[in-house]
Amino acid sequence: MIYNEEFETLPREVLEALQMKRLQQVVQKVYHTVGFYKKSFDEAGVKPDDIRTLADIERLPFTTKQDLRDNYPFGLFAVPMSSVVRLHASSGMTGRSTVVGYTKRDIDTWSELMARCFVAAGLTKNDIIQNAYGYGLFTGGLGIHYGAERLGASVIPMSGGNTKRQIMLLQDFGPTAICCTPSYALHLAEQGQAMGVDMGSLKLRVGIFGAEPWTEKMRQVIEDALNVTALNIYGLSEVMGPGVSMECVEERRGMHVFEDHFIVEVIDPQTGKVLPKGEQGELVFTTITKEAFPLIRYRSRDISSLIAEPCRCGRSHIRMDRVTGRSDDMLIIRGVNVFPSQIEAVLVGIEDVEPHYRLIVDREGPLDTLEVQVEVSGSVFSDSGAVKVLQNIERRIVRDMRDYLGISVRVKLVEPKTLGRFEDKASRVLDKRQR
Repeated sequence: MIYNEEFETLPREVLEALQMKRLQQVVQKVYHTVGFYKKSFDEAGVKPDDIRTLADIERLPFTTKQDLRDNYPFGLFAVPMSSVVRLHASSGMTGRSTVVGYTKRDIDTWSELMARCFVAAGLTKNDIIQNAYGYGLFTGGLGIHYGAERLGASVIPMSGGNTKRQIMLLQDFGPTAICCTPSYALHLAEQGQAMGVDMGSLKLRVGIFGAEPWTEKMRQVIEDALNVTALNIYGLSEVMGPGVSMECVEERRGMHVFEDHFIVEVIDPQTGKVLPKGEQGELVFTTITKEAFPLIRYRSRDISSLIAEPCRCGRSHIRMDRVTGRSDDMLIIRGVNVFPSQIEAVLVGIEDVEPHYRLIVDREGPLDTLEVQVEVSGSVFSDSGAVKVLQNIERRIVRDMRDYLGISVRVKLVEPKTLGRFEDKASRVLDKRQR
């Protein structure tokens, strides 16, 4: 089932012609209405009329998160504030917030794209969706909410946190779908079990998870714990919010980027060179229908690749593979590039290891060190031969990290529920090298 068959199944040549038309329109608009873009284009020696083919997008300069911060709060808006009906913003934990504006039409577009996501997940107006993403300035909660209402489904606007009440509503209201981060889904499953709730017997059948990288192995853990089909959704607050791309339930291999609204590229994060489809690099997005806050070649810092082959669901839009990490979250351990999600993939594959971990990066003299703190199941600690079992788990982690990732690590095994839990994006890395 497809929500907007006219646009989601456009033949490739028709879709690219639509993208070209909309790209030319947005380039003209930002050049003449946003001072930052006029200056940026002029410095790059490119004018709007120079964009005659989709390939010409490579002539346009990149936009970065720092550019957004430098123009805080409304310097990149392309419409007057009288046309802006909604403002969202990042937390600003690493500097100034990045502020995003929406016109009424932008909200309408966002709602439709989220409705497309829900239909791709196999949901209909007959479903009840528990929304455990945070409401407020964060785009997740309201983006999910408006899309579910556009679909006609019933929405439980639970927001994040309040885990025991989340579990109560899962039992009492009988939602058939839940939306949250994958790490919070695991937390819900764990807390439900602690409360004596059979989480696999709930009416849930679909889980839509995003906002942080997660692995195929974690998907399996979540599906086993909650008895759901777990699907990946992707979005960025700066580009729109959730709903930039979505996995389809038919294939579950890559997320369809809604190309009638976004142009996606993959670049080498070091050189900025555009990479061929299938090669892994940094995702770059250009919005081609946004009115209030259009972005040209925005560097997401998310690492992924593009899947060009047709999907059996019938959607013609290109797919992006799951995000394996961020170019600015990448850990370099003694010259080896490592993403936390790669470490997670190793840990989840080891028996008696729980999917909760923390990475401590430090330096001793000239050498980097990496300590992996990970929870093990409670049954291990209660076993009479616990010491030997723990030693075997520790050796296994050390060996697998070396074999699969090429790094040596220290391992600290801890009891269940020792490490922090996250209701929003998980923060699992503590890098002490810069302190």
